[in-house]
Amino acid sequence: MTAPFIVVEGLEGAGKSTVMTVIANWLAQRGTDYIQVREPGGTPFAEALRDIVKGHWDEKVSAEAELMLMYAARVQLVREVIQPALAHGQWVLGDRHDLSSRAYQGGGRQLPDSVFTTLRALTLGEFRPNLTIYLDIDPAVGLERARSRGALDRIEQEQISFFTRTRARYLEIANSEPNIQTIEADQPPDKVRDDVIRLLEKLWPLA
Repeated sequence: MTAPFIVVEGLEGAGKSTVMTVIANWLAQRGTDYIQVREPGGTPFAEALRDIVKGHWDEKVSAEAELMLMYAARVQLVREVIQPALAHGQWVLGDRHDLSSRAYQGGGRQLPDSVFTTLRALTLGEFRPNLTIYLDIDPAVGLERARSRGALDRIEQEQISFFTRTRARYLEIANSEPNIQTIEADQPPDKVRDDVIRLLEKLWPLA
């Protein structure tokens, strides 16, 4: 049996990095062997694609081009890092995965579901996270948090309507798939931490 794959998702400013640290500390306290990855990125090839996706260009990047770059980086990370780690008994903690594309390019960019069905079948097959934690936050609140961290990348500079559509798609998918659990990200940090740990310990209690 392979080890679990846990993913943290959410809009800009939702607190993904903080929750990743919470989960990493929880795993370390249990003495669990794990690695952390991010998307897009995680391998030299995928990191190069990350720079392309997030960079600013003197042309409009099409939604289809953006999406295919995301899946190219994703399949490279899955094949080269995630699946080998899981097969060797290492838990994998991921900052974003397939749900991001379904929300950002599907909801935000309004690409049809049929595109994702085809790309997922080609690149991921039946591979899915064991648990995805979706941190839900109002886009305006999240973007204000993101701005306080510094300059925004190309995608972060989209209009608020883009993020409103993205959030709606996140919630729609989260409400329909049992391996996705939603946590309110605008709660006090201690409450978010408690909710995350409570969820983890419910799914993976110590023997």
